[in-house]
Amino acid sequence: MKTIDHIPTNKLQRASKLVKTGAKVGVNYVKYYGEKVVNPSLSKEKLNESNAEDIYDGLKSLKGSALKVAQMLSMEKNIMPKAYVEKFSLSQFSVPPLSAPLVRKTFKKYLGKYPEDLFDTFEAQSVNAASIGQVHKAILDGKKLAVKIQYPGVADSISSDLALVKPIASRMFNLQGKGKEKYFKEVEDKLLEETDYTLELAQSMQMVEDCAAIPNLQFPRYYADLSSERILTMDWMDGQHLSEFVAQNTSQKAADQLSQALWDFYMFQMHRLKRVHADPHPGNFLVNDKEQLIAIDFGCIKHVPEEFYTPYFELAEKENINNPEIFKEKLFELEILREDDTPDQIKFFSDLFHEMLSLFTEPFHQETFDFKDTTFFDKIAALSEKYSKDTEIRKMNGNRGSKHFLYINRTFFGLYNLMHDLGGRIKVNNFEQYAYKNRVA
Repeated sequence: MKTIDHIPTNKLQRASKLVKTGAKVGVNYVKYYGEKVVNPSLSKEKLNESNAEDIYDGLKSLKGSALKVAQMLSMEKNIMPKAYVEKFSLSQFSVPPLSAPLVRKTFKKYLGKYPEDLFDTFEAQSVNAASIGQVHKAILDGKKLAVKIQYPGVADSISSDLALVKPIASRMFNLQGKGKEKYFKEVEDKLLEETDYTLELAQSMQMVEDCAAIPNLQFPRYYADLSSERILTMDWMDGQHLSEFVAQNTSQKAADQLSQALWDFYMFQMHRLKRVHADPHPGNFLVNDKEQLIAIDFGCIKHVPEEFYTPYFELAEKENINNPEIFKEKLFELEILREDDTPDQIKFFSDLFHEMLSLFTEPFHQETFDFKDTTFFDKIAALSEKYSKDTEIRKMNGNRGSKHFLYINRTFFGLYNLMHDLGGRIKVNNFEQYAYKNRVA
């Protein structure tokens, strides 16, 4: 794969790249509608493939938050056209890497030495390049290491990238009024955290300690003396990416074991730690030869405040979902319903969220749940399609709901997708048996 010697970092350079990408997409539409005149039965599949290709090609050279958005969208399997999901999913672990000279320059700047002076061996060619950083193999004192290096300028370009995305996102999700800024601020804050490898080092080491009791779950060890704000060094973990394992796995026992480990990991974080790994895509998990799950990235951690946690999970209880008075009260607490809503708006959103939550909370209302059963996910897909065609939703101001929904909902949607891919049977409340030593009684 061709390497990159330079990443556009200033606002003008990055905006220019996005404008060129937009022009390519415009040409694709002109071509599509021209062909449709000749062939009225022509589907949008080819158009989606062309657009996905051009958009991804534009974003992958920008790296950073622009590419991170593509990565996040690749998880929306029930919302995005298949062509976009397939192309954007490449941003998880398949984008052009930095060149060797740029890697050496980054080491010298942030650790004061070149990689060959720090390690016994260091592979100049990266083994994994994603949206914010790339990973290299190294060996020190006989120990295999993974060294993650952040792309230059990524942290400095986040605010300007989001400024370019805001108008598009506002139109796409019909965000109106001043309140919409809280969502963009939440995304900006989390992306800035992801570029702080000193913070990630601390979060990773804490997560490893807190979740040590969960079986069939492995983590790398992290090395503070070989890390900095832009470089992070950890043990090299042997295993397949989760998506690769799923593609060839034929063992239901393995699927059940991995599914239980993944589910327990997330439920333990959510209910015990009140902080959660909010980036659940396949590129952040490996499977080793013992069919154990390995979690390898803790750059995106969402802290769950009590004032959100309590009504959020009270709203997931079946008796509350089916009690109109309590249901409405919780919707107000979570800012889904607002004091300036009309009676029609209150009824519309109450009905909409009642239908959604009655479906999405099904796994929590049972002792065991089989994620291999396609019925549940078929109903989710049908509901997503129904909402995507609902003209009333498009008219409604999408600026509603606590800012905490952004990453908590993303976490659950990502988790559900991974659980469905694994296709395992799990005990829903199995996580309750694992102790958290710092928990306050």
